[in-house]
Amino acid sequence: MTLPLLVILMMIDSSWAAWSALALYTLGCITDYLDGYIARRYKLESNFGKFLDPVADKIFIATVLVSLIANGHLNDWGVIPVLLILCREFLISGLREFFGPKNIQFPVSKLAKWKTGIQMFALGFLIMGEYGVPVLPLNVEIGYTLLIIATILTVMTGWTYVKEGLKHL
Repeated sequence: MTLPLLVILMMIDSSWAAWSALALYTLGCITDYLDGYIARRYKLESNFGKFLDPVADKIFIATVLVSLIANGHLNDWGVIPVLLILCREFLISGLREFFGPKNIQFPVSKLAKWKTGIQMFALGFLIMGEYGVPVLPLNVEIGYTLLIIATILTVMTGWTYVKEGLKHL
């Protein structure tokens, strides 16, 4: 329910909207982390949750990435990391869907978790864009740098999953 509000805030070209979007985005990241932590810690995991959580994460991240392009916070060469990230997400989802009925699983690697964490931090900086510069002068550069690092990890982990999938073909 908060994702449409996040997108609306990201489309408003003002400081208050950027800060509000960052707050909402941060809340979404924290609750996603806590949800997974609590489910694992207290063994409250369900098959439905195992299916839905990664899908919800992908929708959340993809929506923010596309919104960053739409509002101009990512442009020109910034579109390439977005395309690589989205392609990897579709590819891995397809692999999991294809191999799921064959009872072949692709567990999330530690590197993929790092990728997700760095990506989430990158998007926070990029959501702020130029509105973050008065507080952190290199805000945009930090966002882009973290996005590039996340994209490199995205390609690396995507390739690892593809290699594993090819073993089962």
